[in-house]
Amino acid sequence: MKALLSFLKTLYTRRETLWALAWRDLKIRYIGSYLGFLWIFIQPAVTVLLLWIIFGVGFRSQPAGDLPFIVWLLAGYFPWLFLSECLVSGTTAIRDNAYLVQKIVFPVSILPVAKILTALIIHIFLLLLLFIMLTAYGYPPTWHALQLPYYLFAAIFLILGATWFSSAVNVFIRDLGQAIGVLVQFAFWATPVFWSAKMLPEKWQLLLNFNPLYYITEGYRYALIHRKWFWEVETTFYFWPVACVIFLAGAYFFKRLRPHFADVL
Repeated sequence: MKALLSFLKTLYTRRETLWALAWRDLKIRYIGSYLGFLWIFIQPAVTVLLLWIIFGVGFRSQPAGDLPFIVWLLAGYFPWLFLSECLVSGTTAIRDNAYLVQKIVFPVSILPVAKILTALIIHIFLLLLLFIMLTAYGYPPTWHALQLPYYLFAAIFLILGATWFSSAVNVFIRDLGQAIGVLVQFAFWATPVFWSAKMLPEKWQLLLNFNPLYYITEGYRYALIHRKWFWEVETTFYFWPVACVIFLAGAYFFKRLRPHFADVL
């Protein structure tokens, strides 16, 4: 608990540094292109348009219940994009900022947080786009949408532990960055993003409850579409023990490996 409070204090005192790192990541991505930061809006819009053409016009997918399939899909796909972007970019957070790691007084543990903050900025734009689509299809957000900060906190808590572990190990094993990319592809199809969990036999549905990514993606659907509170969701009691184990394990490995970063970079 003392270590956690110390970390939260560091986040607060270094908040300007975090924003500077996140802003730097965005500039590296977009500055230099003709449209610049407009790509933050263009890329999500193109993604939505393509998915709408493929699943709404081309395949004419059946609605999920009485809901248009494209709306159901995006409600789970956008949180997945946030999770995957955080994991992939967070894995290289230490190597990408090697010059900061070599400064003894710099709190290296906040580097993955900066990557998460960058992904969060883009995620907020995606959520605004999703709200517009929901309203256009006749499903405007209700009071249940107030749960989104909760699910977002759960996602950040989970992914921070995972990126602490992956970013620390990636310092010593560079191949991990490539392996994470493969793992993300596998996890994508193992998580009900493009398909419904109801398609699985009942015994496999129970096993799916231990997939923390499923809790987040489905949680967004509960908040925006199915209008169900998180304390009414059975998987809540599966998610938090798994998330806590991942968070604590990530923090432990990061702390153990941190003294050796400068020697390797």
